[in-house]
Amino acid sequence: MKLNNETLQFIQAHQQENVRALALQAARFPFVDMPLALTQIAGLQIAAEKIPTWHATEGVLYPKHLSLEQCSSEMTARYKASLIQGDTLADLTGGFGVDCAFLSTKFTQTTYVEQQEELCRLAAHNFQILKLHHIKVENCDGVEYLHQMHPVDCLFIDPARRNEQGGKTIAIADCIPDVAELQKLLLSKSRTVMVKLSPMLDLSLALRDMPCTKEVHIVSVNNECKELLLILSEKSGQQTPIHCINLTNETKQSFCFTREQEQEAVCTYADSLETYLYEPNASLLKAGAFKSISYIYKVKKLHPNSHLYTSEKLIEDFPGRAFRITGTCSFNKNEIKKSLEGVKKANISVRNFPASVAELRKRTKLGDGGEVYLFATTLNNEKKILVKCMKE
Repeated sequence: MKLNNETLQFIQAHQQENVRALALQAARFPFVDMPLALTQIAGLQIAAEKIPTWHATEGVLYPKHLSLEQCSSEMTARYKASLIQGDTLADLTGGFGVDCAFLSTKFTQTTYVEQQEELCRLAAHNFQILKLHHIKVENCDGVEYLHQMHPVDCLFIDPARRNEQGGKTIAIADCIPDVAELQKLLLSKSRTVMVKLSPMLDLSLALRDMPCTKEVHIVSVNNECKELLLILSEKSGQQTPIHCINLTNETKQSFCFTREQEQEAVCTYADSLETYLYEPNASLLKAGAFKSISYIYKVKKLHPNSHLYTSEKLIEDFPGRAFRITGTCSFNKNEIKKSLEGVKKANISVRNFPASVAELRKRTKLGDGGEVYLFATTLNNEKKILVKCMKE
């Protein structure tokens, strides 16, 4: 893919501007390859937040929107790269190449496999720009390559989660390829296999379909669940550790447990609220470590179905958000009015409560945002309450 000077200059001059507005001005720039320029400008704008290292590297080229939308962020790619290492790696579903690029830094030789020729050309170009000269690009179907390849230290596969009509799929069997059917073949070609799946997939179903799972990693970014990673191995133990990870630019929250530990954990329930309120991060909620959190951090759960916790002393390393409780009230109209006196807006959350956030906003007449946090929830005695908090 080559860009003429006019196209390069146009991209440089307009990379911060609205792509749709630029498209309407195409007639003014007859020597600019406008479709290509707009693709690159849109890609640069997404990469600024999603893949900052690539955005800062001059000469990196970007694909059409869907491939960029589906690719990993730099933050999650770096996390995956921290989990595996060796001499040889093969990425069977290369895509735009973000995962492959970051994973490859832990290997001497890497093979990128992708059936779309255009993505292969982009990847080959970008890997050279990024000085990743040890990556070999193979333009072919990943499953076909898997059948004929020589064994490697690690395999990575991210099955496509869209059907032929372009709609999103979640179940393993609905993805292309079906990694559940392939797991024996995958493990015959590598001692370690990393599988990236939809964060919407039920963890119990994933473990049922993938019995060779050695580790689970549920990865969130800024408290939004992004990836469900399974690491497969023929030497997987009876108890599978589940790593709950929440990444931000400044910190990494992590919590590890097994489903057996969760079943055996003793959970303490609160008869009343104490000084602090805790909300587990998205990865932990996805994993279902509700009793384990209570047991490990010595916090009391408000209700079996509320998934909020309380304690008298602040738990600074709690894997989630911590709040100082500043007030509580029932849903009596007068109590609400008195408790929220002077409050114009608040961040409202509902946990195990019969009304929606929209209904509560209408009832409290509060705008969204601000420094006040309100949790509508149910206590262990089935009492419905509104908890007013400030973030710690």
